[in-house]
Amino acid sequence: MIFDIGYLMLISGLVLAAYGVIAGFWGGQKRNTKLIQSSFNTVYVVAILVLSASAILWYGLLADAFELTYVWNHSERALPTFYKFSALWGGQQGSLLFWCLLLSGYSAIVAFFNRKRHQLLMPYVNAILLTTSLFFLILLVFAANPFKRVGFIPPDGQGLNPLLQNYWMVIHPVMLYLGFVGMAVPFAFAVAALISRKLDNEWVRTVRRWTLIPWMFLSAGIIMGSQWAYMELGWGGYWAWDAVENASFLPWLTGTAFLHSIIIQEQRGILKVWNMVLIWLTYFLVILGTFTTRSGILESVHSFARSDVGPYFLVFLILIMFGFIWLLFSRMPLLRSDHPIDSYTSREAAFLGNNWLFTALAFATLWGTFFPMFSELLTGQRISVAAPFFNKVNGPLFLMLLFLMGAAPLLGWRHTSLSAFRKQFTIPIIAGLAVAGLVFVVARSLYPMVGLGICGFVVAAILQEYVRGAMARRSVNHENIFVAVANLWRRNGRRYGGYIVHLGIVMIGVAVIGNEFYQQSTNVTLNTGESAKVGRYELEFAGMESNREANRIEFGARLIIYDEAGKAIGTVIPQRNIYDKTPDQPTTEVGLQMSPIEDVYVVLNGWENQGESATFTIYVNPLTVWMWIGGIVLVLGVLIAIWPHPVLRRAEGMQAVAYATGD
Repeated sequence: MIFDIGYLMLISGLVLAAYGVIAGFWGGQKRNTKLIQSSFNTVYVVAILVLSASAILWYGLLADAFELTYVWNHSERALPTFYKFSALWGGQQGSLLFWCLLLSGYSAIVAFFNRKRHQLLMPYVNAILLTTSLFFLILLVFAANPFKRVGFIPPDGQGLNPLLQNYWMVIHPVMLYLGFVGMAVPFAFAVAALISRKLDNEWVRTVRRWTLIPWMFLSAGIIMGSQWAYMELGWGGYWAWDAVENASFLPWLTGTAFLHSIIIQEQRGILKVWNMVLIWLTYFLVILGTFTTRSGILESVHSFARSDVGPYFLVFLILIMFGFIWLLFSRMPLLRSDHPIDSYTSREAAFLGNNWLFTALAFATLWGTFFPMFSELLTGQRISVAAPFFNKVNGPLFLMLLFLMGAAPLLGWRHTSLSAFRKQFTIPIIAGLAVAGLVFVVARSLYPMVGLGICGFVVAAILQEYVRGAMARRSVNHENIFVAVANLWRRNGRRYGGYIVHLGIVMIGVAVIGNEFYQQSTNVTLNTGESAKVGRYELEFAGMESNREANRIEFGARLIIYDEAGKAIGTVIPQRNIYDKTPDQPTTEVGLQMSPIEDVYVVLNGWENQGESATFTIYVNPLTVWMWIGGIVLVLGVLIAIWPHPVLRRAEGMQAVAYATGD
């Protein structure tokens, strides 16, 4: 009975969302306050209905309600509660419901915080967000019902996909979905600005924070997914240019380009059309990515099975494309730039170059991702595009982008004089050349020399900006260095938080270069007591051990790590997990010892003679830990950047007072 109520809630949400779309558009057109308020109320009620339906499905998962097809397919009695909870997003129907849940949550939060602001925009914002919710509710009601019954009550479920029974898969999808889904908010504001013809910078200033928040979650989700691949898949890497990895990366690229280009629109009133295209493209790629992972058109270790939702997504994508193009062209006269780009040596020119590179990266990634599908359609043969293609094409583009990331903030608006250029660039260039020279002396390798040299240039540029800002505050306010930096964050968080984000990106770049060019590996079979040497480490096989868990048996191999001096510096236990429900799908848990310099990474491939001998793949991965540290630094930088500026808080307070008093 309770599951029938859950399905009725989805139907009710669908009907109300359709009404809210009409109320928002019609109320906005006619300035009908009752309809506008009704659109706000509809957003809240739809959110409550979707939350209630999600809670009912969670109850079914936790209570082992195997009469539900979804619970039967994605859970079992012995599954730890931790993973029963996360099974909501572990399958097709549940993940679509989770998508809708987060979207309705975002919609309610946006409606609540803007209920007395942006009076011309908000009816249309509500309508656009409810349109997306309506689409997902249509999927849930007609094509992917999470409350569908089996027809009998099975004694047990079939279990969750073993690859999803990892702690990173509990939090990584949540972060990824928060980023994916949240990109609907800036798109809604952009479309609302086009419909209402209110195309000044107000929507840009508002949408920046609503873009930064999902961008932060999406960045964290991508990094966490890399960590999952690094720990769980056992191939020694963190990014394979898999189709679903690319599906999350594509909107990150265009979203990042948008965050940079709206700065130019705010400062100079240019790139207005381009900004509209970028935020539409980000939203389009989000829906396209959701489509590819759920339709089965692309093969991936992450993707869901083929289902009936593909045609629905295809129709929705076509509507998004042609609807936005028509709306954009109808408003083109209102989107003329206020100023031209005055000089190639200006900050806006560098930001435009930054945008071109992001777009080129997105196009190359999109083409490589979908090429197997196109080749199959045209030739009947599915030709795969592997990591070497992406590395060869995207690698140089990333290096140029990394350089511009350090150079653009050093340039002035409109024009940079020769004296200003010399003042701003001398120290960073010297630092970059020094790092490149050191790398050449130590390793004599061209590509790492260039890459790490650019990283040195960017870090020096960031430090220079911080030193100058802090010294200026010290000279005026006599603050110590720590207070000065804290006040830089507090009073100009957008700028100095952005520098912290750039620092995090540099750390990730250093990790990529170290892992890509200096990784060492070997495959060995060892008897108990034997050892193998990799790089400057020696690993001794100390024997096999096993451990029984609720729904699996864990087989581990203990290896002792020795340094060059023969001193034991740690122990790793790589594992193979055999699951009761899917014994033919064992999973890998790598043995890992991290350090700031390099990781010792061990994969257990198999064993013989009751564990007397075992086969391993051993990697030494230089600098990889800086990828995860860089991800943390990036998130901290975004938090600094979105923290309300004191002047901005006062301005928003005065705006609220003015609205309340009618001034």
